[in-house]
Amino acid sequence: MRVLHPVLFLPLALLLHACAATPDFDTTGIDTRLTPQRAVDNIPAAQGTTILWGGVIIASSNLRDVTQFEILAYPLDDNQRPDVGQNPLGRFLATRSGYLETADYAQGRLLTIKGSVVDKRVGRIGEADYVYPLVTIEQLHLWPEGGGDTESRIQFGIGVMFHN
Repeated sequence: MRVLHPVLFLPLALLLHACAATPDFDTTGIDTRLTPQRAVDNIPAAQGTTILWGGVIIASSNLRDVTQFEILAYPLDDNQRPDVGQNPLGRFLATRSGYLETADYAQGRLLTIKGSVVDKRVGRIGEADYVYPLVTIEQLHLWPEGGGDTESRIQFGIGVMFHN
């Protein structure tokens, strides 16, 4: 029986890892220090700023010409996925031209967006007024349901199995 050399497995593993579904956002010119709360605190300075934010969808709705999302923002990890293990960064509203199926973009799903801060909107959370930064979406990535991540599930190893 001929055994393959272990070095041949490395290119295969790298190829499989490259096939993982991670978003491809161009982060050139993005102000990573700008959070939703900081944007609201100084809307005139934040307007026109390109952001890369993500979080948990609180609500989604189709309006006349856009789909609107209310998102609870979280810091992004190295794959630009919202890290819900961290403290939230505030809420924001994001709009995308046209129709997106809100059943796909349901409450609780994770979403990462690239866009521009355009203004602020006053809304309500329960009985409290809340000021949201409003973002126009240029690019978005809806993360898989069930906490799916982008890491490869393929593992190599030697195992022993016992049967009765």
